[in-house]
Amino acid sequence: MTCVFPSKRVRRALAGIIVAAAAGCAGAAPTEPGSPPAELQALPRPLTSSEQRIVDAGNDFSFALFRRLSEAQPGSGVFVSPLSASMALGMTMNGAAGATFDAMRQTLGFGSTDEQQINGGYHGLLALLRGLDASTQLEVANSIWYRQDLAVNPSFLQTTRSAFDAEVRALNFADAPGTLAAVNGWVNDKTHGKIPSILESVDPSDVMYLLNAIYFKGSWRDRFDPRQTRDASFHAADGSTQPAKLMHRQAAMLYGSTSRFQAAELPYGNGAFAMTILLPSEGTNIDDFTASLNRSDWNSWTAQLKTQEVILDLPRFTLSYERMLNDDLSAMGMGIAFDRQRADFSRIASVSADQRLFISFVKQKAYVDVNEEGTEAAAVTIVGIGVTSAPAIPTMRVDRPFVFVIRERLSGTVLFMGKITKLPSS
Repeated sequence: MTCVFPSKRVRRALAGIIVAAAAGCAGAAPTEPGSPPAELQALPRPLTSSEQRIVDAGNDFSFALFRRLSEAQPGSGVFVSPLSASMALGMTMNGAAGATFDAMRQTLGFGSTDEQQINGGYHGLLALLRGLDASTQLEVANSIWYRQDLAVNPSFLQTTRSAFDAEVRALNFADAPGTLAAVNGWVNDKTHGKIPSILESVDPSDVMYLLNAIYFKGSWRDRFDPRQTRDASFHAADGSTQPAKLMHRQAAMLYGSTSRFQAAELPYGNGAFAMTILLPSEGTNIDDFTASLNRSDWNSWTAQLKTQEVILDLPRFTLSYERMLNDDLSAMGMGIAFDRQRADFSRIASVSADQRLFISFVKQKAYVDVNEEGTEAAAVTIVGIGVTSAPAIPTMRVDRPFVFVIRERLSGTVLFMGKITKLPSS
């Protein structure tokens, strides 16, 4: 089934999480047992300027990454967590310098925002998102795993610990099975088993892995009645028809429509988090529609959603997605970070003068299950840091026929040339 979603957000401001999010605050009256939690109406506190920069940058990056993935895989389903990618790359950016830092900052949507504000924004937004809805699980975890003989800069580790709450651990990368077990075990644990692994092997040139994991589990504020779910047909982008289970609801919900699409929003728990569904008008090419998505239009559309009675039929589905993001991120502007000759991650660790750290790969795995009860979703992004090999000391063993030249070096004038096929007797 082709399932394409717009980039994820915190509604009205906090975008970029696994599912679209809606703002909320505490302080509402308690509810009756079995009824939905009291609905939140505003954030518990205003966003700081740094947090607002993270939100705006995250939205720009979200739509840019989503457009790129959709363009690179026309006609295919896409499910990605831009926030997970942003956080893993945001941690990595703290080790970048010079043109590499600038390219990553621009690609992540931060413009000229200084590093301290970026880190402060990530940290504050993390704390805010985690506490918005006690009835909904949102878990965000970061970690750094490095080769035990790597001379990691203490300041880099301290920054990532304080700004991203990152766990840090040194491993014997030469013990590939042990390294895989440790990293994949962390991934499996943080995603509650929905993403069992992220690494298949340990490349000998890898010296560090930076990971972000996000897990989301929310029950619809108003659940679908399973008795109303019906067998139906889903008309795929390639023109084929597929069997589907369509969940049904007739109720008041946030809704809007234009000549291009219909939109409906389904909140979870206390309304702090929500899923927004965009249905392009019949006959619209889904890839063309996706290519037109941007933060400005998104903000305008969601601000115009109004509560009204709607009949909604939504397919029940489960989707797993995996993609190596090197080419996508390079196309978006941070190709230098992957360049073995030009990348500058000198703030991560000290290496020998003839070596250089670079991003060897960025990979994301994501999972989502949408059913009558609600939604469970998870994503993991891993950034691999590799080191260029020191050039081998050349060996020249002249034990076969050779040519030699005697020249004046400064002018390049050749004075003599010779060919030895057999050593002359002395």
